[in-house]
Amino acid sequence: MAASYVGDEPPTYEAEPTTLPVADPEDLRDLVPDTVLEGARYGTLTLRAVSLRGDAARYRGEPRRDALLAVRFGTGDSALILIAVATGQRAVPGAHRVARELCEWIAGAVGSNQQRLTEDIHTANRGALSSGLNRLTGRAYGRLRAGATVRGLAPADHTASLRCLLLPAHPACRTRVFFGVGDGGLFRLRDGVWQDLEPEGGERDTVGGPVLGYGGRPPVQRPSHDPNPSREPNPAPDPAPAHGPFRFRASVARPGDTLLLCSAGLADPVRGEAALAGRLAERWGTAEPPGLAAFLADAQTGVKGYSDDRTAAAVWEA
Repeated sequence: MAASYVGDEPPTYEAEPTTLPVADPEDLRDLVPDTVLEGARYGTLTLRAVSLRGDAARYRGEPRRDALLAVRFGTGDSALILIAVATGQRAVPGAHRVARELCEWIAGAVGSNQQRLTEDIHTANRGALSSGLNRLTGRAYGRLRAGATVRGLAPADHTASLRCLLLPAHPACRTRVFFGVGDGGLFRLRDGVWQDLEPEGGERDTVGGPVLGYGGRPPVQRPSHDPNPSREPNPAPDPAPAHGPFRFRASVARPGDTLLLCSAGLADPVRGEAALAGRLAERWGTAEPPGLAAFLADAQTGVKGYSDDRTAAAVWEA
């Protein structure tokens, strides 16, 4: 079946892959697949996630600069799911590696602090969540800057946008936590209408649905020292990365909501082309989430003028 598109004209490039990226026989582990699909179901939530190479990159034989990582830490009702999305700099060699490394580093940091983060989510401790995730994100970007120095690269080139969702597996906890740095989008489909939830930084994290209990008690004070001495000592967040300020939002999902986290490759056409937003609202505003193949087909709906990589993670609330 031919890929669909919206708008008066078809996209400039073909919708299907044409040219493979050049491979290094000495480093085949560096290859990036054209498309990655993920899915899961825990408690009241169903996850669908996809990362696909943009039409322009497919035509030019360039690797996908978007990276997607979906992982579960812990077991049972205490488990915590992380979805991490990163986008490397345009026209910078090795941008795909930087994006993948950033996803892996933030996942390692979240996994090492899974028990504390899960507790803070379950108890709606916004202060601890915001400061803790800011600190972990700052450390990840600090590692990128250190890597750039070692390689003799400009830190502004050796970086990536990062956007993450934390989803508790416990069926009684509907708190959904977003954090990250840089470009992309955070949207909620409620009652058939897309709401743009993109936080502007700072404490604008409770507009349109605060976490219950936030503000009801002072945040738990955390020790200023690193509780794990084996980890690199750096308790304070690093200066804001070149991509912009740290962004954080925590809110309570309602039954019937669909939460969408995406890279700029999908966020831009959703904001800029009403026909695409309408198509996705129609397709994803149903009680039954789509299968992986259907989700992929929806996510790659073409729009002329938008040919970047697209990465999307959508969460349906039963």
